[in-house]
Amino acid sequence: MISPKWKKRLRDSWEFYIFLIIPLLYLLLFVYIPMAGVQIAFKRFTPIGGIWGSEWVGLSNFIKFFQSYQLQRIIPNTLRLSIYSLVAGFPIPIIFALLLNVMNNGKTKKTIQTVTYIPHFISTVVLVGMVYRICSPVNGLYAQIVRLLNLKSVDLLAQPNVFPHLYVWSGIWQSFGWSSIIYLAALAGVNNELHEAAEIDGANRFQRIIHIDFPAILPTATILLILGCGSIMSIGFEKVFLMQNGLNLRTSEVISTYVYKIGLGSGGLSDFSYATAIGLFNSLINLIMVGGVNALTRKMSDTSLW
Repeated sequence: MISPKWKKRLRDSWEFYIFLIIPLLYLLLFVYIPMAGVQIAFKRFTPIGGIWGSEWVGLSNFIKFFQSYQLQRIIPNTLRLSIYSLVAGFPIPIIFALLLNVMNNGKTKKTIQTVTYIPHFISTVVLVGMVYRICSPVNGLYAQIVRLLNLKSVDLLAQPNVFPHLYVWSGIWQSFGWSSIIYLAALAGVNNELHEAAEIDGANRFQRIIHIDFPAILPTATILLILGCGSIMSIGFEKVFLMQNGLNLRTSEVISTYVYKIGLGSGGLSDFSYATAIGLFNSLINLIMVGGVNALTRKMSDTSLW
């Protein structure tokens, strides 16, 4: 039986619930129902048997992964790129938003915003093409600078130690302007009277940023940090795969590219179960990270996801 409270809510807001049906159906059809396929991580999948009729093998696929020599390479590589991206990229949008917020010239502010937002709309393929073009040891910007300084030219994209830096900083350049929007929105809610009162009390601009603006965006930054830590084992496949080559494979092979090569790249159907087991392990680690960081931030502050 539906309670009178819910009847009244449905009667007053029926339009909202009708529109809510569409995203709920999307989640049901494309998120929750496909999760039934996760069971092949515990099976030896065959096309004839299908998802439900394949042989049950328990944890053998996970044991195979834990005993694989690739584990010692792809896990450190994934963690290295994720932590590097988080540590280097997380504070930059915050700093940029704080600096942009104190600008008084409206035209200059809008110009800077537009210029920094544009890279977000560049596709991954185009971005990697730009990286290849700039870092080309023959006719790229890097080659021109090396010739100008009379230095020896090397292929940067073939250097395993250079790959993490190219991957991380090209991503930061592409995303920091767009990522600052949410912080600018939080700063827009700061009462100007607080700044006026602080200015009367003798606080300079830097002190107002530290004691007024930064606390205003701290809850937002905390939530985004939790979400960022929750995806610490999830490196985007496209960019890594496009920047990857046989010479930098030592530092560029991550979980997502390894799963692709095992499940699809090799063309072997018998590896679907193994690839699914690796992906499931990756998701469980991310879930544990979200819960752990959320619990930590809840103890340290009043902000958390739940």
